[in-house]
Amino acid sequence: MRLVTTRNLHWEAALAGARAAIDRAEALGIAVNVAVVDAAGTPVAFLRMNGAPLHSIGIAEDKAYTAAGFGLSTADWDRVTGDDENLRRGLASRPRLLMLGGGLPVFVDGDCVGGIGVSGGSEAQDGECARTGLEAMQADE
Repeated sequence: MRLVTTRNLHWEAALAGARAAIDRAEALGIAVNVAVVDAAGTPVAFLRMNGAPLHSIGIAEDKAYTAAGFGLSTADWDRVTGDDENLRRGLASRPRLLMLGGGLPVFVDGDCVGGIGVSGGSEAQDGECARTGLEAMQADE
């Protein structure tokens, strides 16, 4: 029998990333939800600040899922779709695929091992919080 060995995000790194993203959101004066998933898109850590929008829970989860699934920042979809409106509409119709900033893949030695998604602020704020969380996870290596 052939087996494939995969690398995955450890829960402690995921929690450190989520916490760092929350700390950054507090510094920005916003309330967010933060989701961290493993390479398969399975939730590993989730934190919700008091007052964060309820609909942002699912948005944060889907940003992390999208980033992990494609190994691509959720802010970079314009680069992929370009001016092709049919491609953009088609992708946007896929469940859980979000093309809004605030989701980043987590890479270790070229392998995508997970994703982090933040929702509750502007796209720029969500992206900043996600970057802070990603840096904290990478520092945990």
